[in-house]
Amino acid sequence: MLFYVFVTSQSVIAEPLIDLHTQLTSTVQAHPAFRGATDGPNSLSHKSDAAATNDVTAYIGVSPWSGGEIWFNPEIDQGFGLSDTLGVAGFPSGEAYKVGKLVPYYRSQRLFMRQTIGLGGAAEHVDAAANQVEMKRQPDRLVVTVGKFSVGDVFDTNTYAHDPRQDYFNWAVIDTGTFDYAADSWGYSVGGAVEGYTGNWTLRGAMMALSNEPNGETLDLSFAQHQLIGEIERRFSINQRASALRVTAFDSYARMGRFDDALAFGARSNTTPSTALVRRYGHRRGISLNAEQAVSDTAGVFARVGIADGSHESFDFTDIDRTVAAGITVKGKGWQRADDVFGAAFAVNDISNARRDYLTAGGLGVLVGDGALLRKSREAIFESYYSAMLTSWAHITLDGQLVFNPGYNADRGPVVVLGVRLHLAR
Repeated sequence: MLFYVFVTSQSVIAEPLIDLHTQLTSTVQAHPAFRGATDGPNSLSHKSDAAATNDVTAYIGVSPWSGGEIWFNPEIDQGFGLSDTLGVAGFPSGEAYKVGKLVPYYRSQRLFMRQTIGLGGAAEHVDAAANQVEMKRQPDRLVVTVGKFSVGDVFDTNTYAHDPRQDYFNWAVIDTGTFDYAADSWGYSVGGAVEGYTGNWTLRGAMMALSNEPNGETLDLSFAQHQLIGEIERRFSINQRASALRVTAFDSYARMGRFDDALAFGARSNTTPSTALVRRYGHRRGISLNAEQAVSDTAGVFARVGIADGSHESFDFTDIDRTVAAGITVKGKGWQRADDVFGAAFAVNDISNARRDYLTAGGLGVLVGDGALLRKSREAIFESYYSAMLTSWAHITLDGQLVFNPGYNADRGPVVVLGVRLHLAR
């Protein structure tokens, strides 16, 4: 495992306000050998395997005027996901990028400007945090974000499951599996988002750049290939406990392949079908529901349900056309460990008949593709984690996952994935 020097810092209150935070996250995951004698091009290896990832990030922000923020996030990454981040649609590590390298390398992950415009109500205090300067803001407000950031910074957020550096690991738990959000191979895009807050409602919209090609490392900065995103959020309370519902929809317009076209072309040319050979401009759309509910001072539950167009290939996230996920998170006050957290969740992912036929004929997706899919079944994932606080700025997490039918293949698995995560943040 790679070791870094971890530099702590604190906010500097000045005019203009300057903020500096840092984080380091190291993860190790491993699985034993499991049933599935033949591995395909995009399979999770059936042999015992282990992988590690490391990243260290600086969050450098400045508030040059009232309500304005400019943030820059330089980052150093290193490591690999299991089987080079392949073989499971709901991949077991949100810290595993689609690009892995043995030698540490530099990325500028975020560079964006955010402007908050007050529209009414008594000002509320907001503490400084990573990518958030200390400020006072009105509850009714307009927020505009422009630049390079993650779609997940704004959309499909959830108090209990959204951060692979602090809560769950699995892709289909921390995000809605069908939300094929615009991103490069590291999960970031370029564009703009607008959020309008009024009372208990929030309306969000964005236009973001898609990759130059599906699952690509570079973005189409001409916006010829782009994604439109809309979200409506309603906050309320049940038994005086905070609740929220979010409905998120997306429309990706880009050069993408239809599974039926790929199968037809493969049959005519007597070759393995490939969506890369039949790409043309078209739309891929999806919609999802994201809910959270506090059930006590120390516990909360969450759920996500999503559906997406299953006739086209996935563009920037993963190979899921239907998904449902739910879980519970409990803080450790009841066992005298108030800053510890326990979580347990499940996710069930499924694909369209067109994607099934494509995978059965040997086609490859973003993450999955065993070379054949003779017995298709839903991919089911169970995850549980325990995060223990070592100090106010250091947590260590033990994580366990059980994956049934990885890559929708009933002839493979189940597989047990065990993980350890160290997270340092100031």
